[in-house]
Amino acid sequence: MSESAPDLTSPSRVRGAPLLVTAEMPPDIFSWADALRRAHFPPERNRLKAHVTLFHALPPSVEDELIDLLIELAKAPPPEARISGLMKLGKGTALDVESPGVVELHGVIQDRMDGLMTKQDEQKLRLHITIQNKVSPEEAKALQAALEPTLEHKQFRFYGFGLYYYVDGLWDHRKTFPFRG
Repeated sequence: MSESAPDLTSPSRVRGAPLLVTAEMPPDIFSWADALRRAHFPPERNRLKAHVTLFHALPPSVEDELIDLLIELAKAPPPEARISGLMKLGKGTALDVESPGVVELHGVIQDRMDGLMTKQDEQKLRLHITIQNKVSPEEAKALQAALEPTLEHKQFRFYGFGLYYYVDGLWDHRKTFPFRG
């Protein structure tokens, strides 16, 4: 009897799973950032695509309220953003992202979820796209030195919000909420 991969789309599989919220990048920025992640993230640990996480673990009990809120917030125009440089993570490297509009929208969600968030999600938001993690500090510094002189400070607009279930270290896509304003 062969073992099959777990069915992450099964309702019973995701029931009770923490919820993640992302700021979804447009295809060109996503492709560029994901290529950097694939090139520099240790392959044995790279189980996700490039992403901008807004919330890491909201309780499953808020799913309906969160969906309603994301639908409402997505009526806004797509927030402007800019890759502004590199973020040093000690044992990794990220692309630093500036977007006052997304920070403001994040604050609205934080206010609504007050008292329901993990400590990590209660912290001040530092938008970034991790392209390398869990390497030696020397490896991280070497990548930063190599990328810094050539890194493009790209301007873009976020596409929408992404909602995911966190199941066994992987993300199961629930829904995307495109900005419409």
